[in-house]
Amino acid sequence: MADTTHGALAPTYDPLPITIARAHGTHVWDTDGNEFLDFLSGYSALNFGHLHQGLVAAAMTQLRQVTLTTRAFDHDRLEEFAQRLVEVVGVLTTGGEDSLVVPMNTGAEAVETAVKAVRKWGYDVRGVPEDEATIIVAAGNFHGRTTTLVGLSDNPTARDGFGPFAPGFRRVPFGDLDAVAAAADDTTVAVLMEPVQGEAGVVVPPDDFWPGLRELTAKQDIALVADEVQSGLGRTGTTLACELWDVQPDLVCLGKALGGGIIPVSAVVGKPEILGVLTPGTHGSTFGGNPLACAVGIAALDLLSTGQYQARASASGKVLTERLEALVERGLLAEARTIGLWAGIDLDPALGTGRELCEALLERGVLAKDARTETVRLSPPLSIVQPELEMALDILEESLVALRGEHSAAAANEMANAAAEEAARTAPDSATDSTATDEATDTAADDATDDTSGEEPGEAPGEDPAQDAGAEAVAEPVPDPADAEDPAAETEDAAAETDVPASAAGDPADVVEDEAAAEGKDGRSELSPTAG
Repeated sequence: MADTTHGALAPTYDPLPITIARAHGTHVWDTDGNEFLDFLSGYSALNFGHLHQGLVAAAMTQLRQVTLTTRAFDHDRLEEFAQRLVEVVGVLTTGGEDSLVVPMNTGAEAVETAVKAVRKWGYDVRGVPEDEATIIVAAGNFHGRTTTLVGLSDNPTARDGFGPFAPGFRRVPFGDLDAVAAAADDTTVAVLMEPVQGEAGVVVPPDDFWPGLRELTAKQDIALVADEVQSGLGRTGTTLACELWDVQPDLVCLGKALGGGIIPVSAVVGKPEILGVLTPGTHGSTFGGNPLACAVGIAALDLLSTGQYQARASASGKVLTERLEALVERGLLAEARTIGLWAGIDLDPALGTGRELCEALLERGVLAKDARTETVRLSPPLSIVQPELEMALDILEESLVALRGEHSAAAANEMANAAAEEAARTAPDSATDSTATDEATDTAADDATDDTSGEEPGEAPGEDPAQDAGAEAVAEPVPDPADAEDPAAETEDAAAETDVPASAAGDPADVVEDEAAAEGKDGRSELSPTAG
């Protein structure tokens, strides 16, 4: 694979050893032409897959018209974008059809905008004394990388060395409603939390947590702000993750998938009584709500408005859950947390680290990213079809088995060396003991190897999992969802073929020819970069 050393770049990232040159749908290709399945999806920015035809077309059309006016002037896509956000997302908040929208660029900007809005609302409407407003946040959070937002974090890597931090935030354990109640007082203007903590490893709170938050904040006139930058826009099988608990937040922060992986687009949507306090001069952004961003955002919202991507995430998520639970039962994973088409998997530290698993997956043709030391987050595009999903999960299983074998072999070597050292210490000059030393070394290595030899994921001895998976993929060519031209063209047979409910038929993700299949790359043996 290509060298990923970048001499002119500050070392803010430690990427996996791959250099991507091309992408389409659920697949990417590196500079050497090796093909991979993308199981990160740009941290959910690519919910619709790479280069979705409808999103690319919207961007190309707008590029020929106008791309930036600043907010000093209106443009013809701005109000259309805001209205579409209200129709798709605003109605899911307490703002309903009267919701307001503040367009921004990145997820962090959306969260910062929400913080400003609830503070000013607290002072102007609630009557909280100036500079005394407090906001309750959760331990394990990730809201962005500005100096204010890293100050909310308890992750030393993200936080240490960047203080002093903004005051006015109280951190409580995620999912602990009693802790939230204890932290709230007359100065509390908002509770700001992710419905599901993505960066922490897809941590899902107890089912009564968000309903309890909604009841608590409503009683005390506290704004409930949901950071749905990662969890929102289809990832959990619903438009907003809050819908899973029938909760309407007062404000929602959106980003990532709103720009379709093409351009940064974010927004805060919700209650007009809160967002209405941001009057001219109090907040703004040069690029926020620019014509190009609005055009792409409208196209992304149109894809979500049918509900078909949400249905796909829900159906595929069931397959993901079943397969991961089976790996937990076999002892290959310590824990698996899934919600929609989103999973956080924890490795036994004795088996390896999240980084090591990601490297093993990369060698076999799947891209994923570790979230914490022993945790890997899985978030494939919502457009993935079942043969691709099953193939990737087969590769995950194979990688875990390989990791277990490597660590068992290392343990065997340590045992053998210890036995040899012990034998040498007891009789270093004895020829007889020298023979005993060799026998002890061989016996220790054999015993340790016997515990792990020969295990492959889910097949009889002698079978080649790569060939079997490849044959299955070739037998069932996978349509690429990213190129659909007619959102209503999918048949019920196509929906059934990918385990998507008949109600999801019509998804633009299902009706086009897969570019990878056309190039002859739909087999497992060609997907893996080691296959030549």
